[in-house]
Amino acid sequence: MFENKKIFILGMARSGYEAAKLLSKHNNKILINDGSDKQDESHIEELRKLGVSIVLGEHPDDILDESYDYIIKNPGIKDNHKYIEFAKKHGIKVINEMEMAYHFLPDDTKIIGITGTNGKTTTTTLIYEILKKANKSVHLAGNIGYPFSSFIEKMKKGDYIVTEVSIQQLLNLDDFKTNISVLTNLSEAHIDHVGSYENYINLKKKIFAHHTKSDIAIINANNSDVMKITKDINSTKIYFSSTKNDTDAKIENDAIYYKNEKIIDLSDIKLVGMHNYENIMCAVAATKELGISNDAIKEVLTTFTGVEHRLEFVKRINGRDFYNDSKATNNKSTQIALSAFNNPTILLLGGLDRGQSFEDLYEYMKNVKSIVTFGQTKERIKEFADKHNIDCTVVENLEEATNLAYNLSEEDDIILLSPACASWDQYKRFEDRGEEFKKLVNEIEEGAK
Repeated sequence: MFENKKIFILGMARSGYEAAKLLSKHNNKILINDGSDKQDESHIEELRKLGVSIVLGEHPDDILDESYDYIIKNPGIKDNHKYIEFAKKHGIKVINEMEMAYHFLPDDTKIIGITGTNGKTTTTTLIYEILKKANKSVHLAGNIGYPFSSFIEKMKKGDYIVTEVSIQQLLNLDDFKTNISVLTNLSEAHIDHVGSYENYINLKKKIFAHHTKSDIAIINANNSDVMKITKDINSTKIYFSSTKNDTDAKIENDAIYYKNEKIIDLSDIKLVGMHNYENIMCAVAATKELGISNDAIKEVLTTFTGVEHRLEFVKRINGRDFYNDSKATNNKSTQIALSAFNNPTILLLGGLDRGQSFEDLYEYMKNVKSIVTFGQTKERIKEFADKHNIDCTVVENLEEATNLAYNLSEEDDIILLSPACASWDQYKRFEDRGEEFKKLVNEIEEGAK
């Protein structure tokens, strides 16, 4: 399928680089283009030695023509990009790196795909860690981990792939199929990328594409939108719920059960919060369906403390607890974070302005004593706070926000970075925002000594 083809890769970064490397070994003519010229020099040199043409720093009008067979698009690039519109007009197939690499996998590869508005990363990481603990040959891929293309040559028969699948990736998947699909939950997000909530939930449904009765769908019985879009899928359905007792995975007697078998007491689980118990139920369901022992599951759940940048405890300074929740790029994630604490909280809020309302946060603000807001959304957040008589200070950036939050805080306060916004106004990735926050906290600690 990808032999002797002419392929245009739009967007370099890690996935474009790995895609070009893989495709160059199959006699393809490849051009890779990125609007940014800030790319790894060693990657550029390596690809050029492999015969890959590279155009960086601009998107010239004359480099794409009708002779190309495929455009492989970075998930972050919107469908209204001029090259994508040209491809649609001239019948050039547009896919992403995950779709392309899928066609190189051994037939007996088992793929577990996780999507949803929130909880994807924690659920994906838990499933991966449990399979690893059970001594399975497993790879972590997709929206976290590594691009599929990077481990194709290492794959062995019967290997497992656990992959977080974002809405941007689902947009350009066609043949990609999982053996187990998890849909954690649905709420409004990424409307700027897909146009409407209806489009968003229909794209999320693609995680069940090509399923038959021999494939598993793990479904949130508490979420009405999840239940609605999964009514007509062909999968064998497994339901989880944090409140209902008639589901496959459930909470009963302060323990998690799967198909009426007690798996673990809640008190033995390191992660806290109902949202995490729901993520855990997803992971339990997926791994039990793969025949994994309770011992492996319990060993992970009694030691796993969470993923970086997701309600990550940073440190305690003079009685103040700092938490890094930079991965909270929408209101729902910040609601979850605010629900995790009962102490007085100073909330660091702001980032890329996608036009979203912040009203959904109001009922979760009962413990928030002050908001410090920064980034593109700062003035709109200030308007929201003033409307509800919540103390709020506007600053320019995260450094000012973090230092001010500490100066405003008192002993036993929580200082929480949970921005409810994407990071792209000031950072390349939410991880970069979280790393800077942790660095700033460490500097506060040094200054406090």
